[in-house]
Amino acid sequence: MSKEIKFNEETIALVNKIIKRYPEGKQKSALLPVLHIAQAEFDGWLSPETMEYVASLLRIKPVEVFEVASFYSMYNLKPVGKCILEVCRTSSCWSRGSEDIIKHLEKKLGIKVGETSKDGMFTIKSVECLGSCGGAPMLQCGASFHENLTLDKLDNIVENYRVEGKRKSYTDQDFKNTL
Repeated sequence: MSKEIKFNEETIALVNKIIKRYPEGKQKSALLPVLHIAQAEFDGWLSPETMEYVASLLRIKPVEVFEVASFYSMYNLKPVGKCILEVCRTSSCWSRGSEDIIKHLEKKLGIKVGETSKDGMFTIKSVECLGSCGGAPMLQCGASFHENLTLDKLDNIVENYRVEGKRKSYTDQDFKNTL
């Protein structure tokens, strides 16, 4: 039996508040924040059913939601681990060792970029610029930035996330409170 895709009353009230920011007929403008909320609410990824649900709330076509969700690396279109380790791979980070960071993560976790560890805890993503060139190499996990990485720092970060055992997402209660 599959899980019903439906926001709870508190979340639907927040979504409606976001939609009301835009003029009638322009509710598609609320798509990015609503996708963040949906991803956080439904296990860290956007299933086809979730995207259809978002489309129905915004009164747009499901393909419009899929086009946006598939364009941005911050949205996940398949199940992911509780902690998505997004390693910047652009020039500043690359020149300061992001390739070594990625290889170390792959070896430590026994997975490749785009895969999720068997315990469901970690997914590795290689992403474009995360806007922290001065702190290269860096990775982002949820709302946390980790800069000036070394392999030792990386090991500590991974172990701390493992011990904590919680999902790290872009959308948490703090994000909801800012909307």
